[in-house]
Amino acid sequence: MKKHYIAILLMMVIVPLAGELKFYPFEGEFHSFRVSFGSPAFLFFLLWLRSTSFMLPGLLAGLSVLVFRLLLDWSTGDSSWTSSFLLHMPAFLYYVIYAGIFYLAKANDLYSSPLRIGLLSILAEITASMIELLLPLTYSSAAFILTFSILSKLLIAAVIRSFFVLSFFFITNLRHAEFAAEQQKEQNKHILLLISSLYEEAIQLTKSLQNAENITRDCYKLYKDVNDGHFLLTKNELAQNILEIAGQVHEIKKDNQRIYASLTQLISDGELHDYMTASELGEIIVQSHQKYARSLGKNIIFDLQVETTLPPLHVYTVLSLVNNLASNAVESIQASGSIRILFYRKEQFIVFQVADNGPGIPIKKRTLIFKPGYTTKFDVSGNPSTGMGLPYSKDLANSLKGSLTLEENSPGNETIFTITLPPQHLVREG
Repeated sequence: MKKHYIAILLMMVIVPLAGELKFYPFEGEFHSFRVSFGSPAFLFFLLWLRSTSFMLPGLLAGLSVLVFRLLLDWSTGDSSWTSSFLLHMPAFLYYVIYAGIFYLAKANDLYSSPLRIGLLSILAEITASMIELLLPLTYSSAAFILTFSILSKLLIAAVIRSFFVLSFFFITNLRHAEFAAEQQKEQNKHILLLISSLYEEAIQLTKSLQNAENITRDCYKLYKDVNDGHFLLTKNELAQNILEIAGQVHEIKKDNQRIYASLTQLISDGELHDYMTASELGEIIVQSHQKYARSLGKNIIFDLQVETTLPPLHVYTVLSLVNNLASNAVESIQASGSIRILFYRKEQFIVFQVADNGPGIPIKKRTLIFKPGYTTKFDVSGNPSTGMGLPYSKDLANSLKGSLTLEENSPGNETIFTITLPPQHLVREG
């Protein structure tokens, strides 16, 4: 919109100035009629400002020309205001009529046909020139005499000026289109390379996720055996199990290092930020879980509400906590539903809330959901989830001097998890 206004201002300056580059082709009663570069300049701006109603540029150009010529006559003292106004009023009507013909012909529909635009501009210029030529005679005693010589001169001037401007305009547009096509070609090539790289990383990430799932299950099995007193492994067997887990963790670390390095190169600025605005973090969470929901064949509507006064927050802390709750919400919804994600400040704490309208959690099971290993989710092969997500999130929130709670008696039968954290663990110091 700003460029649009600048173009209009340029037109109001350039057209009057270009109108002073002129010559007078006729003598006698038509001696005041001028042929100038104002008309070609106006046609160029008329084509450039195609998104605007043609009448507005016509009125503004005509007014600017009239005012400029009145001020010019006043500065030289050549004539009175009245005679100067009568002399230059036809120029004002010239630009209005010129634009009016484009408006009536609905020239916006003709941009794909340069020849039709050319013929229309010739018609507009001849018609406007005829009125500009004859109008002064209406308030004088001169006779209306139009000869073939006069008409031919008008026609030649209209053809030359119109096709000169049209050639320049459409050549400029063609060059711009070629440049845009080259840019699009380069962008498509970049996107193809990006997709190829991401595909490679997705394969590697799938392997790493499976390793992480196996490690979590093995660790939980060890935890459960020790906790239940059924620990029957010898010292060497325990050492071997721990070594295998350490080896798997090391493999995940190496995979993640390689994925991190590759993804960092794909990021345009080559830089990952530790802190981001709350709105940006919320958008990342919503967009990633919209894709997750689509991958599961679910139709889920997300509602993100972020308090605008929140400061930039620590990326990894927020994502570690909120992503787990958002993923659980997506997985709990059967086929369709809605999820609300809220970031806001409450007293001296920062609060993150995830609410869904899924089937909910039975009252008798609400005391079990934060217990390690408890799960109600199974994968496509029938293997249970590790049940470590909520316990991990609760422990992480507690370690940050905060809390993770399940809301009781939530409105609308929603399942609402609330994370409350002190800001010193989320906001950049200083």
